[in-house]
Amino acid sequence: MSDITVTLPDGSELDAEAGETVEDVAYRIGEGLGRDTVAGVVDGELVSKDEPLSEDCRIEIVTDSSEEYLDVLRHTAAHVFAQALQRLHPDARLTIGPSTDEGFYYDVYGVDLDEDDLAEIQAEAEDIIAEDLDVERVTLDREGALEFYEDNPFKREILEEEAAGEDPVSFYRQGEFQDLCKGPHVESTGEIGGFELLEISASYWRGDEENETLTRVYGTAFETQDELDDHLAMLAAAEERDHRKLARELDLFSIPDHSPGCVHYHPNGMAIRRELEDYVREMNEELGYEEVRTPELNKAELWKKSGHYENFRENGEMFAWEQDDTEYGLKPMNCANHSHVYDTSTRSYRDLPERFSEFGNVYRNEQSGELSGLLRVRGMTQDDGHAYVRPDQIQSEILNILQVIEEMYGHFGLEVIYKLETRGENAIGSEELWSQATDALRDALRGEDLDFDVEEGEAAFYGPKIGVNARDALGREWTIGTVQADFNIPRRLDLTYVGEDNEEHHPVMIHRALLGTFERFMGVIIEHFNGKFPTWLAPEQVRVLPISDDNLDYAREVADELGEYRVEIEDRSWTIGKKIQQAHEDRVPYMVIVGGDEEAENVISVRDRMEREANDVSRPEFREHLDREVDQKHLEPTFLAGR
Repeated sequence: MSDITVTLPDGSELDAEAGETVEDVAYRIGEGLGRDTVAGVVDGELVSKDEPLSEDCRIEIVTDSSEEYLDVLRHTAAHVFAQALQRLHPDARLTIGPSTDEGFYYDVYGVDLDEDDLAEIQAEAEDIIAEDLDVERVTLDREGALEFYEDNPFKREILEEEAAGEDPVSFYRQGEFQDLCKGPHVESTGEIGGFELLEISASYWRGDEENETLTRVYGTAFETQDELDDHLAMLAAAEERDHRKLARELDLFSIPDHSPGCVHYHPNGMAIRRELEDYVREMNEELGYEEVRTPELNKAELWKKSGHYENFRENGEMFAWEQDDTEYGLKPMNCANHSHVYDTSTRSYRDLPERFSEFGNVYRNEQSGELSGLLRVRGMTQDDGHAYVRPDQIQSEILNILQVIEEMYGHFGLEVIYKLETRGENAIGSEELWSQATDALRDALRGEDLDFDVEEGEAAFYGPKIGVNARDALGREWTIGTVQADFNIPRRLDLTYVGEDNEEHHPVMIHRALLGTFERFMGVIIEHFNGKFPTWLAPEQVRVLPISDDNLDYAREVADELGEYRVEIEDRSWTIGKKIQQAHEDRVPYMVIVGGDEEAENVISVRDRMEREANDVSRPEFREHLDREVDQKHLEPTFLAGR
């Protein structure tokens, strides 16, 4: 065996022998850590504690106090579900069952399940947890593994493709049940404190609609029942806030069958989107971006040069076709088109940074089963931007972008979470360039004193990324914006500028999306605000409620005075109580009530959606407050606060 070097999270190193496992390394660090080891993270990948090491690597030891422990627990919970299912339905054929951010799922074939079956399976799973079965890793030789799955073509395909060449093959066993699996898992089923099956849906083998239809069962698991109860309460609240439900109630958007994955914005939804666009334009101007517009249809050759074609086409995500012996496609990204704009002129070092922004329509061929309202679509609009900078300008450029992101997300009441995503297996370009780019992003985050997690191997193919995530009112985390440093695409597209030395140099490209895509961001904030948008963002900001038809003319006069805002008059012959109730249901920030007394005194009564109210309010006072509240982008209606 040969020596290898293991790098620990604190940067220290220790020597090990090739073939030693993650658990062996943990024991080298300390006896207690070795005993507590559940799994390991090797070069960013969660693996079993029995995983042998074959080369230099970075290792983090996972114990039951680690963040990754919940993923391990949920992986075991997926096996508990599968075991319970096969106890009740022995003919069910298992396919894959990974853990997810929210829990786990398992895709199965050959059994007809519906929601009514979940309670029986849940009860059997709880029995398996109560049995506290040991979970142990076992191996079978390849021939034995294929024989074990003689009647399961799905597992045989995994053995023949993903596990090709492995001999022996890794399985995990608990009681009478065993499943093809690399792990990791917890020590016993009894470690699962809270277990819940949630729902059933259809899926396709390998995500391909041409393949067999499978039944997907979703569930979740936690260390304790209390944690599960909290999570289920959050799910119930999330169901109430579902942006698709709120879109119907507030008439925001629709996604009809004739445009799968492509959004039709209704007037109310478009009002929100226009406000977002105006805000992003304001921030782009502050950052020095000039707006451009580039076509959605291009020859595929453009993305072959940039490197996007190989990544998007091989994953089935690019819409492309041949016409007259030429391949065309709908753009999946805007950066190659922006680079063309850059390349139409000769640039000097004095011209940089050169910054282009675009509300660029892009398309991704997502699988039908993965589409989800505004959160996963096929047609989307990115608030995209690309800055072409000299190497000495990288730091200041990224710092400026991060400062604006912090300001913007505050106006939505979203907590910003930063992820530094590093070089992955599909990376193009030299390690030296990647190292420079990664250091630039890391230094910018540290320069702003921002906390961040490192996600090894998760970057785009062309450069490392700062993933801008947001935590909403329910504590859920969403992936939204991005900042990327890219040394590679400018070289692939031969972009240059003339330096002080009169020689040509390649610029560095800073990709950034402040809000990400308007579709996903709108989906997030609809749920975050529960449809109760801040006044500056609300599709209807003020509703004027005349007490009777006799007050309609005065209501129109008041509405005209507020004409630059989104104001409606409730002119239906309803009681004032019903008008107020409807405005509350429509989540309008402010109601202005006018009757004979208000008209006689040339004043208004104001009520907000928090049911605060004030009488005899002067019209100029309310108008001046609206100006301030909208200009300062307050999160809640504030006119009646403290009155």
